[in-house]
Amino acid sequence: MIDMDEKKNTTTENETNENESNERSLEELTGELEVIMGKLEEDGISLEDSFSYYSKGMELLKKCNEKIDKIEKEMITLDTEGFGITDEL
Repeated sequence: MIDMDEKKNTTTENETNENESNERSLEELTGELEVIMGKLEEDGISLEDSFSYYSKGMELLKKCNEKIDKIEKEMITLDTEGFGITDEL
């Protein structure tokens, strides 16, 4: 049975990890993702470790996609305001 204090600590750790992910650059996140992919490709990795790395990798991938979406929206906004690339080139 999960203790309520343990659950609060887990939630706090998750929130801290999310804040750290939001502060890291896309390059840092993709670098960490590459490290995880390398670990998943190692021989002799346990099923438990594989699942743990996979879960962390999926979290990182989600953060990368969120950052890319944010940048894409900013680019669209700039383009619609006339600051983007035009067909005149």
